[in-house]
Amino acid sequence: MRLIISFFFLLLTLANGVAQTNGKLTEEKYLELQNKIRFSANGSYDEGLTYVDQMLKSKNDIHMAFAYGAGSYLYQLKGNADKSEKMYRESVKHLNKIPDSNDKTKLHAYLCNYRGLTYWKRSNYGKALSSYQEGVKLSSKINDVVQIVKFKANIALLNESVGNYQLSIKILRQNEIFLDKNESLYEKEQFQNAKSNTYTNLGNSYEGYYNKNREKTYLLDSAEYYYKKSIAYSDKFIDNKMTSKLSLGNIYLFKKDFTNAEKIYYDISFYAKQTNNEAVYQVASYNLGDLYYSIKKYDRALIFLKKVDSISQKNKTIDLSFFKSNYIQAKIYSIKNEPELAYKHSKLYLDSYEKYEGNLREETLEVNYKLGTADLSQEMVSVQEKYKYEVFWNKALKIFYVILVVGIVFFLIKNIRDKNKAQKKMNALIEEFKANLERKELEKTEIENVPAEEIAVEVVENEDVTLKKENANLSIDEAKENKIVEKLLALEEKLEYLNADFTLSYAAKKIKTNTTYLSYVVNKRFGKSFSEYSNELKINYVINQMITNHLYRKYSTQAIAESVGFKNAVSFAKSFRKRTGVSPAQFANNI
Repeated sequence: MRLIISFFFLLLTLANGVAQTNGKLTEEKYLELQNKIRFSANGSYDEGLTYVDQMLKSKNDIHMAFAYGAGSYLYQLKGNADKSEKMYRESVKHLNKIPDSNDKTKLHAYLCNYRGLTYWKRSNYGKALSSYQEGVKLSSKINDVVQIVKFKANIALLNESVGNYQLSIKILRQNEIFLDKNESLYEKEQFQNAKSNTYTNLGNSYEGYYNKNREKTYLLDSAEYYYKKSIAYSDKFIDNKMTSKLSLGNIYLFKKDFTNAEKIYYDISFYAKQTNNEAVYQVASYNLGDLYYSIKKYDRALIFLKKVDSISQKNKTIDLSFFKSNYIQAKIYSIKNEPELAYKHSKLYLDSYEKYEGNLREETLEVNYKLGTADLSQEMVSVQEKYKYEVFWNKALKIFYVILVVGIVFFLIKNIRDKNKAQKKMNALIEEFKANLERKELEKTEIENVPAEEIAVEVVENEDVTLKKENANLSIDEAKENKIVEKLLALEEKLEYLNADFTLSYAAKKIKTNTTYLSYVVNKRFGKSFSEYSNELKINYVINQMITNHLYRKYSTQAIAESVGFKNAVSFAKSFRKRTGVSPAQFANNI
C-alpha cells in the first residue's frame, strides 16, 4: 500500500512538472519571480533575464506582459536598446489582451515604471516623466500606495537630473517619512531596497545642490550622511552600493580628504574591472583622474583620464565624464606647456559640452513644462475643495493679470530700445574690428615686403616723443628688432597666445630673446605693454570666432575664457568689456 501511495504522489509531481513546462505558472511562483526580477535590476542583469525567461514560459497574458516589460528594462541596463524596444512592444501586445480589472491597472502601472526607467537610462527625461505621471494616475485609481511612492521617488530623481534639487529633496524626504511609518506594508528586502534608493537619491540631490551653491558647505555633510546610510542598507543591492560609495568618494574629494577618496575610487575601479562593468569603471577612472589633478600629480591623472576617453570612443558615447575628462586634460597640457594637446582637448571639451548641454537644456525644459501641467492636473482633482475660495482667487487673478500685462508691455518697450541701441553699438564694433584686421594684415605685408631700412625710417618718424625719452638708454640693432617682430608675428599665426602661460618670459623664450628686448620692441612697435598686447590678441580671437562661428556664441563665458587662456571668467569679461564696451553675452546676442 505504501508503495502505491508513493507512486501516486510521484505521478502528481510529474503531472505538476509537465503542467509547469506546458505554460502553467502558479500565482505564488509568479510573485516569487517578480521579486527576483526586481532585485536583479540592482546589478545582476543576466540573472534577472533568466527569471524573465522562466516567466515567459507561462501562457498567462498577465505573466507575459510583466516579463516582457521587466525584460525591456533589463536589456536597456545592459545597453541593448533594440532588444529593449522589441521586448516592450511584446509587453504592450499582451497587456491589451487582458480584460479591464484592478489587476490589469496594477500591471499597467508596473509597465509604466519600467518604461520610465528605460527612458531615464536613455537620458530622455521628458518621456520618462510622462511614463511616471501616467503610472501615478493608474496607481491612484486602485490606491496602490507602495507603487505611488516608487513613482514619486523616480520623479524626484528626474528633478535631481535636471537641476531641480530642492524639489527633489522635498519629495524624497516625504518618501523617507512615509517609509518609516509604513514599514509593515513592505517585505524586509523590499523595504531595505526602498530605503537604500531613497538615501542614495537624497545624497545625490544634496551633492548636486552643493555644486550649484559652493558656499553652502553644510550640504556636503548632508550628502555624506545619506550616502553612508544608503551603504548601510545596500548589502544585497550591489548597484546601489557602488553608486553610493562612488558618490561618497566625491564628498571626500570636495572636503580634500584625498586618502579616503582615493581608496574608495580604487575599490570601485577594481570591482568594476572584475565584473566587466564599463560604465562604473569609466566613472571611477574619471574620479581618479580628477583626484590626481587636484593634488597636482598630472602624469598619473592623465593615465586615468585617457582610460575615460578610450571607453567613450569604444562605445561611441558622449557623456558627462567624457567632456569633463577633456576639460581637465586641456588644463593639464596647458600647465605642461603643450599647446597643441591643450588646444585639441579644449576643442573636444567645448564641442561635447555644447552637445551635452543642448540636450540637457531641452530635457530640462520638457520636464519643467510637464511638471507644470502635472500641478495643474492636481489642482483640477481638488477643485471642489477650493470652490469656496472662487471669488477671492478670481480677484487675485485679475490683479495678477493686470500687473503681468503692464510688466510685459514695459519690458517689451525696454527690450526694443535696448536692442536697437545695442545693435548700433555692435555694428560699429564689428566694422571697427574688420578695419583693424585689415590694417593688421597690411602692416604684416609691409613688414614682409618692405626693406628693413625703410621700415626703420618709418617707425622712427612715427615714434612718440615720450617713448623716445623712456627708451633713450636702450638701443637694439634694427635688423634684430625686425627679426623679433617677425618671430612674434609667427607666434600669432600659430595661435600661441591662446596658451594660458603666454607671458612675456614665455614668448621671449620661444623667440630666443630676452624679456627686456621683447618688452621694448612690443612697446615701440605696438604702443602698449606686453600684457595689453597679449590680451588684445585673445579678445580679437574671440570676436573673430563670434562673428564667424555661430556655435562659439553659444558657449558659456567660462568656457570661452578658458579656450583663449584666461585664468577665470571675471578677468576675461573685464578685458572683453574694456575692448568692446559690452559683455561677451551681449556681444554674442546682438551679432
